[in-house]
Amino acid sequence: MRRATREVMVGKVGVGGKNPIRIQSMTTSDTKDVAATVAQIMKLADHGCEIARVTVQGLNEAKACEEIKNSLISKGYEIPLVADIHFFPKAAMSVADFSDKVRINPGNYVDPRARFIQKDFDEDSYQKELNRIDEKFSPLVLKLKKLGKPLRIGTNHGSLSDRIMNRYGDTPEGMVESALEYTRVCRKYDYHDIIFSMKASNTAVMIEAYRQLVKKLDALGWNYPLHLGVTEAGEGEDGRVKSAIGTGSLLLDGIGDTIRVSLTEDPWEEIDPCKRLAALANHEIGEYQLNTFQKPKPSAVLHRDGSVILKEKTKRSDAHLTEHALIADHLHLKRFNLSSDSIEAQKFSLIQSEKVAIVNKESWEVLKDLNPSCIIYKGPYNTARKFYSWLSANALEIPVFWGFEYAGQRSQITIQAAAECGSLLVDGLGDGLAIQTPYDVMFEENLSFAILQGSRRRTTKTEFISCPGCGRTLFNLQEVAAKIREKTAHLPGVKIGIMGCIVNGPGEMADADFGYVGSKPGLIDLYVGKECVEKNVPFESAELKLIDLIKAYDRWVEPVAKNSTTC
Repeated sequence: MRRATREVMVGKVGVGGKNPIRIQSMTTSDTKDVAATVAQIMKLADHGCEIARVTVQGLNEAKACEEIKNSLISKGYEIPLVADIHFFPKAAMSVADFSDKVRINPGNYVDPRARFIQKDFDEDSYQKELNRIDEKFSPLVLKLKKLGKPLRIGTNHGSLSDRIMNRYGDTPEGMVESALEYTRVCRKYDYHDIIFSMKASNTAVMIEAYRQLVKKLDALGWNYPLHLGVTEAGEGEDGRVKSAIGTGSLLLDGIGDTIRVSLTEDPWEEIDPCKRLAALANHEIGEYQLNTFQKPKPSAVLHRDGSVILKEKTKRSDAHLTEHALIADHLHLKRFNLSSDSIEAQKFSLIQSEKVAIVNKESWEVLKDLNPSCIIYKGPYNTARKFYSWLSANALEIPVFWGFEYAGQRSQITIQAAAECGSLLVDGLGDGLAIQTPYDVMFEENLSFAILQGSRRRTTKTEFISCPGCGRTLFNLQEVAAKIREKTAHLPGVKIGIMGCIVNGPGEMADADFGYVGSKPGLIDLYVGKECVEKNVPFESAELKLIDLIKAYDRWVEPVAKNSTTC
């Protein structure tokens, strides 16, 4: 049962209330190119997208939205159109007439781009800042109220104002307060058609921000719906895993009314993982609950930050699992390859062994006497937190590996495993993964390590923070991201941000070690952390300059030749 929220109408599509989880995406075309943008929106709608967003950075884009909307209607498409606003209130005021919803970023609607400067705000100076927000933001609120149109207050972790960061830090708490500053203005004018989002590329930050927001809203008695998403998730399996961990964790808690999976791919590729997440939530959702983080304890088995156990695919002839709740057995631990920590062997005649309890059901009392070295939990996902609580209540500090079994297509398993296992790992529950699928161990290994990394537990490869692209993007984002990934994917622990424009960078990649940001047509800015270290680098040489920068900061290692072997 989802958290109860009020219904907010976006065009003819209801969000919140008793409506299903709604699916959204965003165009990547230049909004002024009406034909291209209309074509993308129609393709999105044909794939099952229910709400489409376009970037509106100026008055020309705002005017184009009128043509886009009219063209869609003339072609029989009633999909709602959302205008995405950064930095330019005049564009919001203009486009409100032509769009079905306006999204503003409270970090930059009134405030300039954050300069990450230290400044003390006393109560008087802080109140003056809030009065300025009221003065600049209230005209949009009053216009939307008159038109009967909704607003998304979309906080992003990487674009908080200097005011917020000086008082709250670059934190989930700051993200929540950034949104509430603007919400208080809405409520002052009795405007309530509001949807919230709390996006971040860091899944742990994103989940905590939404949870803090929900806690605050529940305490205030405000029941506005929530739009969920992990921003700048990247592409391919890693992008889907990160999105499923962040969005899926909250959906499985009963939180969230509409979702977007942001991928550095064509926008319609986002719809399938959205559908899978929504279907998973509808199938597995229990009573709405507000889970909390626990600090993970270093594992007593294998790797301290989380381990991966793989099982041989050949059928065992010497033993078999029964329907009993617990089976004590031995685990043969050996190096499998460069990444995985162990493999559960087919044969159990061991020189060195560990005592393992395999838990299938809720008959857990025998664990008190069994005293195993570790537990592989194969019970259903919806009892996993209860099981962990039982261990804690009985003072049993036994390492737990989530051993859920999955069937179906690879794409389905990727989403489901990331959502279920990631929701537990990101909260500090469990010491690793021992998942089983119908596919080969390399698929299970790659997926398991992607989940560990996406859960912010164990980093084993380069992390790419790349935006999905929009009408502001200044270069071919997919092509550039693929080239940078090819050249730098061998740098475990290094985070690289790839942003199509200065709106999404540097703030949105604040979690990255190095950043590649489109600044002007044909020009790139390069960052180390939040600091721009090279401006206006010609596009043709920017990739090599980025690599030189990584080398200059001693984060580069030479890639291992593909035909080499490691013992």
